[in-house]
Amino acid sequence: MPQLIFGLAYLLIVTRFIWPLQLPLSIKILMAALALVALQFHRWSKLSSGSVFSPEFPRPVVALFNWAFGTIVLLALLQLALDVGLLMGMLIHGGIVGAPDGVRYGLALLAAVVAAIGVQQAMRIPPLKDIEIGIRGLPPQFDGYTVLQLTDLHISRLFPASWARAVVERSNKLGVDLIAITGDLIDGTVDARRPDIEPLRDLRAIDGVYVISGNHEYIFGYDKWMAQFFELGLLSLENKCIVLDRDGGKLVFAGITDRASRHREYPARDLAAVLAGIPEGAPVILLDHQPSDARHAAKLGVTLQLSGHTHGGLIVGIDRLAAPANAGYVSGRYDVEGMTLYVNNGTALWPGFALRLGRPSELTRITLRPVDAS
Repeated sequence: MPQLIFGLAYLLIVTRFIWPLQLPLSIKILMAALALVALQFHRWSKLSSGSVFSPEFPRPVVALFNWAFGTIVLLALLQLALDVGLLMGMLIHGGIVGAPDGVRYGLALLAAVVAAIGVQQAMRIPPLKDIEIGIRGLPPQFDGYTVLQLTDLHISRLFPASWARAVVERSNKLGVDLIAITGDLIDGTVDARRPDIEPLRDLRAIDGVYVISGNHEYIFGYDKWMAQFFELGLLSLENKCIVLDRDGGKLVFAGITDRASRHREYPARDLAAVLAGIPEGAPVILLDHQPSDARHAAKLGVTLQLSGHTHGGLIVGIDRLAAPANAGYVSGRYDVEGMTLYVNNGTALWPGFALRLGRPSELTRITLRPVDAS
């Protein structure tokens, strides 16, 4: 399906943007060839590493590919909008209505500039986002408890050790009580990414740094990566829970394997079993990489679910394309049958489409507050 979509975008660019330009045929052929190279970014990624999810080119090359790919995609959308406008003009005024070359050059410039902004927004060290979430039955001892959610770091050639180190330094300065990493930490094998992920060893929080898997861990060797996370001092919450106790007040943090585990021979994803035996009345905060099963978590009494996976939909407007695959949950806070679901835009994103427009990355500090259980 993606190849069909990109094929249609290329056909639109060639027939409706390049061909009508008053340029020599040789220049048009060159432009068509460059557009084809940009749209084949994922094929080049697979050739470089064996996987479309892990381009192993130098960081500037990965950034350049993302800019070129994004420019072509945005230009196709702008050209489609132009053609709709021309068609409306034909219906209103009758006869052929054309657009001068200057309009098309303007669209190309706009697409290139917007794509550059989108790549810059994707690659930056994410800013702090502070939110407060009310927790039913939260013991007063945990009023003001802080959780830093990191998710979708996608440590890779685009988000290397220098980027990871900056994120760790910014995170540690916050002095939070607990750090929760909700999956998709990497893109690449353990051997390829070991130096890049090493800075995560220095993450610090009062009650520890906890991690669950995302779907990308399964792509690149689940067992090896979970062992590597443990070696870095990241505490696994895969299909388990912990009970925090402060002067008799109790708060539960639980985690579950990603939905990708359903299609592989890995521990079963069974939230009911994870929650069996937790202290009665203790509120439960669940880490689940994908938000799709939020209603199931709500039915089992979870108070707050922290998820990622969607990257916030990347681009305002286009973000709705991500909604059907994620039960309608794409970005921000949702009330799901009385449970709060927070879908994080992501600390980073997949380096295969690194554009953000109106859906910024975030370091998310969550402050817990008690609310009336009624």
